[in-house]
Amino acid sequence: MHTILVVDDDPTVAEVVTGYLERAGFAVDRAADGPQALRLAAGKPPSLVLLDLMLPGMDGLEVCRRLRAAGPVPVIMLTARGDEDDRILGLEIGADDYVTKPFSPRELVLRVESVLRRGRPDRGDRAGPELTAAGITLDPAARRVTKDGRALSLTLREFDLLAHLMRHPGQAIAREQLMNDVWGWEFGDLSTVTVHVRRLRGKVEDDPAAPRLIRTVWGVGYRFDVPVEEPPAPAPVAPEAPVTSATPVPVPSDGS
Repeated sequence: MHTILVVDDDPTVAEVVTGYLERAGFAVDRAADGPQALRLAAGKPPSLVLLDLMLPGMDGLEVCRRLRAAGPVPVIMLTARGDEDDRILGLEIGADDYVTKPFSPRELVLRVESVLRRGRPDRGDRAGPELTAAGITLDPAARRVTKDGRALSLTLREFDLLAHLMRHPGQAIAREQLMNDVWGWEFGDLSTVTVHVRRLRGKVEDDPAAPRLIRTVWGVGYRFDVPVEEPPAPAPVAPEAPVTSATPVPVPSDGS
């Protein structure tokens, strides 16, 4: 059974969310502030954390940062509708998803199920051979990515985004389509895709400021390009030595 850690200082919100999650078959732990959440997560690692952005003392951004530093636990942030900058910052530091308040508890449960479903190693659509391109090797079954032999630490959404792009090399994919295929949303804030692409570039590109793999297709979305290897330059040919008076010239044989 999956255990969800609900972190919210509003007891009414926490109680309602807990009730819906338990009816959906989840076990639930609750914390009212950041330090308590970190203690619970360290003692009993949850399957997923529902984390309110506005917490007393240690805010949700700092809690998310510390959770992500400790391990790859999925995090869904609960944010106020007007906190766009903080919402984007939450995605930047590793949150997998966010839900804006006021929210439908049933929608929240669906988001939780979606994130957990994305993290299952035995999903049918994750089966298949390893994907390899430009020094990157992605193993869908093990959910492991390496670049030039070095392991990359990707969040659930970053892994799914990279896998989707690598499965469609050279194809321009709209942000709306990525949101549907990777996040499972039919609509939503497209900045979610933009932020995840930026984070992913920071991990897979040699120079994230001048990306060569994940290219922006203006007015459309993004495209995964496999760089074409340039053929090696031909070896230089030594110039022929000039004939001089000191150079012996062969005399043809007269047959005698």
